[in-house]
Amino acid sequence: MMPPTPMDPLVIAGTAYDSRLLVGTGKYRDFAQTREAIDASGARIVTVAIRRTNIGQDPSQPSLLDALPPSRYTYLPNTAGCYTADDAVRTLRLARELLDGHDLVKLEVLGDPQSLYPNVVETLKAAEVLVREGFKVMVYTSDDPIVAQHLQDLGCVAVMPLASLIGSGMGILNPWNLQIIIDRLEVPVIVDAGVGTASDAAIAMELGCDAVLMNTAIAQAREPVLMAQAMKLAVQAGRAAYLAGRMPRKVYQASPSSPTSGLIGA
Repeated sequence: MMPPTPMDPLVIAGTAYDSRLLVGTGKYRDFAQTREAIDASGARIVTVAIRRTNIGQDPSQPSLLDALPPSRYTYLPNTAGCYTADDAVRTLRLARELLDGHDLVKLEVLGDPQSLYPNVVETLKAAEVLVREGFKVMVYTSDDPIVAQHLQDLGCVAVMPLASLIGSGMGILNPWNLQIIIDRLEVPVIVDAGVGTASDAAIAMELGCDAVLMNTAIAQAREPVLMAQAMKLAVQAGRAAYLAGRMPRKVYQASPSSPTSGLIGA
């Protein structure tokens, strides 16, 4: 059997995607810049905040559907701005209507408007309802391994623990918890929130995450299109390093790069 390669597809709910970078569509200058950056990222799945982005709710305004046609991208409607399970469920029911029965969704229920930390109690409640209603739920959550396991057990198709707070750019603050989640779960584990630059994305993939989702790190970069390219390469490099298997760490012990026997002139 051939060994896995960095180009192996990401499989979510039975569908294969040829990119392990998922990107958001908010915070760009306009829809034209959104399209250019997402093209540069190579992403196949794009998240859309239903409460903040026009995808047909207002026919008089430009629609994201024109800039990013659903025939080319898989839309991942999310519940950004929702603070209760009921609000999140209502929002995704609306998304399903607007997107002609689309059932792949991203659930996030926030705890407060300052930290945007997930409210895991409400998240679990919403996930149970949405799975029962036939949604394929990808879920934003804390880096608590027990909560992650519960979400998988409820039937979520991907679990998306934060690296650090949404939009903070602080990178991966607790790789140990992420590693526990990766080791225990069978569904894809996707780092969501907190990525600030390409090295953060590479580290997430080196840990063994299946993918990385980001928005602010690209959209708020000085050059969003260039950063999108950097993130694409970082995800690929991190995946390759994970599959290759890094050398063991040797604390306070050097090892010469070249052979020490059979030296010329010895």
